[in-house]
Amino acid sequence: MFDKILIANRGEIALRVLRACKELGILTVAVHSTADADAMHVRLADESVCIGPPAARDSYLNIPALLAACEITGADAVHPGYGFLSENARFAEILEEHNVHFIGPKPAHIRVMGDKIEAKRTAKRLGIPVVPGSEGGISSDEEALRVARDLDFPVLVKASAGGGGRGMKVAHSADELSVALSTARAEAKAAFGDDAVYLEKYLGRPRHIEIQVLGDGQGQAIHLGERDCSLQRRHQKVWEEAQSPALNTHQRGEIGETVAKAMRELQYLGVGTVEFLYEDGKFYFIEMNTRIQVEHPVTEAITNIDLILAQIRVAAGADLELTQDDVQFQGHSIECRINAEHPVTFRPSPGKIVHYHPPGGLGIRIDSAVYHGYTIPPYYDSLVGKLIVHGKTRGECLMRLKRAIDEFVVDGIDTTLPLFRTLVREKDIIDGAYHIHWLEEFLARGGMKD
Repeated sequence: MFDKILIANRGEIALRVLRACKELGILTVAVHSTADADAMHVRLADESVCIGPPAARDSYLNIPALLAACEITGADAVHPGYGFLSENARFAEILEEHNVHFIGPKPAHIRVMGDKIEAKRTAKRLGIPVVPGSEGGISSDEEALRVARDLDFPVLVKASAGGGGRGMKVAHSADELSVALSTARAEAKAAFGDDAVYLEKYLGRPRHIEIQVLGDGQGQAIHLGERDCSLQRRHQKVWEEAQSPALNTHQRGEIGETVAKAMRELQYLGVGTVEFLYEDGKFYFIEMNTRIQVEHPVTEAITNIDLILAQIRVAAGADLELTQDDVQFQGHSIECRINAEHPVTFRPSPGKIVHYHPPGGLGIRIDSAVYHGYTIPPYYDSLVGKLIVHGKTRGECLMRLKRAIDEFVVDGIDTTLPLFRTLVREKDIIDGAYHIHWLEEFLARGGMKD
């Protein structure tokens, strides 16, 4: 096992990793920007190192500063959390070159899955169903038009190196395709330094279903069920739940085993998430995230398996302790991402929290790094915390969520709590009858009023 882990992240995920390390008896190093000097993970870690000014490129994305922090503290492993450098294959390689373990997949797998065109080819080779689309990148408008006509409009233009909805545009006709291509390329170049794009068939009202996997890098891999992440705004997940109200036991077992089999063949190491669009009873691969996900707690709630602990253990070379038969699904779980944003305009709302009262009681979990008097800085994402509830049934889970939201108090800044207070009372949400466009359509028709 590792002696000391440097946590190359901030906020709630840094605190989450720190807690797992303490339960394993591993010493921790918190790194932080000057803006995060008073952060909770910095206060609780065994050691802390300031790695730069507030801008992420000068601190949390500053590889030389992170390497220096490892050398100064003697950390023998780095946990990247999610975001920042968590899916940077070169960072993983550089750590290895300096005899520091990267707690994550093999660099080759990060690289393959980080290129959406190559990821789609790999998924297809491994027997995972994919969305119909171009075989590779699109080199010209003429080629795009030929592919789009074969697929039949509407089509989706996607950046090969994309994520978070950037470099993604819908074209409903030939007239719209050229603009969609140029816009997607420009966005992709600006965001990722790579303007390669490809085309996929645009699905009308699919759900977003993702499968959690865990592998030991030696050919053993299991799945831990699915999460339904269909409630999204601008391609950003807002509400996640497990298990999906759209799937039955046979469907989840079948797609889960398909994915686990592929991960065994790939000899995948660590945790990962294979994401699908699901429509009319069919699954279509869209991407794989080679890191821990923001929404991992809902899987932990229904399996009683600590994913961060498992991730650290296999990274240290331990065998996978679990078999597929060991994974038992219990009850239902829902996670709401509470952001420091206005609940109607979604304008960011950084600032000082003057009163903070999280909910409690049976089946309630809060993953947050904020506290009374904490100031949410304007430099990073606006996540205040994640509210996770668990119940024996989905109905019980929804009632528990309703209670928890009504108990949750965050004063001094705007938050999206009122949005969830509304959503949990909506008939479509209660019935589980929603899709990836539902939330934006709900907001567009004035579902939330100022």
